[in-house]
This record gives sequence, C-alpha cells and structure tokens, in this order.
Amino acid sequence: MDRDAIAARYEFGLKLVREAGDLALGYARSRGELTIREKGLQDMASEADVETETLIRARLAEAFPEDAFLGEETGLSAYEPGQGIWVVDPIDGTQPFVSGLASWCVSIAFVQGDELRFGMVNAPARGELFAGGIGFPATLNGAPVERHPGRSVREGITATGYSMRVPPDQFLPPFERLLKAGGVFYRDGSGALMLCDVACGRLLGYMEQHINSWDCLGAIAVIRAAGLVTNDFLANDGLHKGNPIVAGNESVYRELDAIMRG
Repeated sequence: MDRDAIAARYEFGLKLVREAGDLALGYARSRGELTIREKGLQDMASEADVETETLIRARLAEAFPEDAFLGEETGLSAYEPGQGIWVVDPIDGTQPFVSGLASWCVSIAFVQGDELRFGMVNAPARGELFAGGIGFPATLNGAPVERHPGRSVREGITATGYSMRVPPDQFLPPFERLLKAGGVFYRDGSGALMLCDVACGRLLGYMEQHINSWDCLGAIAVIRAAGLVTNDFLANDGLHKGNPIVAGNESVYRELDAIMRG
C-alpha cells in the first residue's frame, strides 16, 4: 500500500472518528435511556457502543471495501494476512460512559502488513482528538504534543490499567513493585485515553498486564508518533488475543518493563 493510499485512509479516519464521536456524545447526553447489557464481570456494552461501531464499520466498508475490519462489538470481517485492517473500539471506557464521566473515547487504528500505521482517539466529552502514526506527527487537536520530562517512575504519575481478565493475585505484585519503586498511580477507566495522556506528557508511563487490541492500538500509534516507546504489541497474535502493554520514554519504559516482569 503506497503513501497516498495510507494518507487517504488517515484523512478519512480523522473525519470518521469525529463523526463517530458526535454520535456517541449524543447518546451520552441521554444515557439514562440507553439499553445496557453485561458481557462479563465489570464488562458492559450499551446500544451506544453497538450503534457507533455500526456507523464506523459501514462508512469504512463503503470507502475502502478492500480493507478488513475488527471491532469490539461486531467482531472480525474476512481477513487475509497482509491485508489492511481497521481496528475499532466505538466507546473505550463504557463504565465511565454510562456513569456520566468524561473518561471515554472512540478509538480507530489502521494496521497493514503487521505494522501499526496510524491511529486516532477522540474524547468528545473532553473536546480532545489525538492522532498520529508512521509519517504523521503526534497531535492533540491538531497541535504537536510534548513529552513528559521525567526519567523515572519517581518523577511523575504512572497509569495502571486493569481488567477482570487478570486475577488480583497476578495484578497486585507489579502494582506493589511500582509503589515500592516510588511511583504513584492513576486509572480513569479508558486504556486508550490514559495512553494518549502519556503521549501528550500528562502521564509519565503506562503498564497493564493484558489489554485487547481495540482498546489500545489507536493510542499506541499516537505514543510512537510522539517518539515514545512501547513493547511490540502485535507480537504473538496480539491483534486477536491481546497482550501486555508498557509505554513511556526510553528510561521509563525500561523501568516499567522490569516492574511488570518482576
């Protein structure tokens, strides 16, 4: 896929993530009327999730029928190795969304040939749109982002993601090691938004023992475009199975990776 084809998808993705964000925000403003179902313990979806993903999937199928699609709510289309694939979370942070908090977002990423090409994360309740990728600068509302200057977990706030897929006995040892290393922690219910807060220098780093691809790839693209470091999330079929995630500048990444591994 040549540069022009990628650029066309990037520009389309920016417009689409705004449109999807507007739709989701409308649902948020009438969240008391939403139909909500539980997918598992502390895992839920609303009609807003489904309708927002349906909009995104339909727009992409019309514009780029040759591309594949993977969404949290509607699943995977037919997909061949090497094919371009859009990876979408229509509302990352459904718990905050249905609770009336602002820490939720629409996340869109594009992967081609096992390479994360770009991503965009729209937090409409906050009025913030993050974007970036290979050949695309990391931006917040169109302006360049700035990295956190800290070089150790002692010098800023580290985001710590958690899901019920990881038992407490597995989660707690790295969390304890972070605290003993002098770090402090933050969690807002959206992995994508916390990763974007790392990209723009609000947070120092991020660690989570398991996260799904749709929850993080859009933000990972922004992080890497900002010159920060993550593990190879797509390794070992991370696209379909998920993986751990560690992110930060070079020194913070090394420290957090060691904390995760023990």
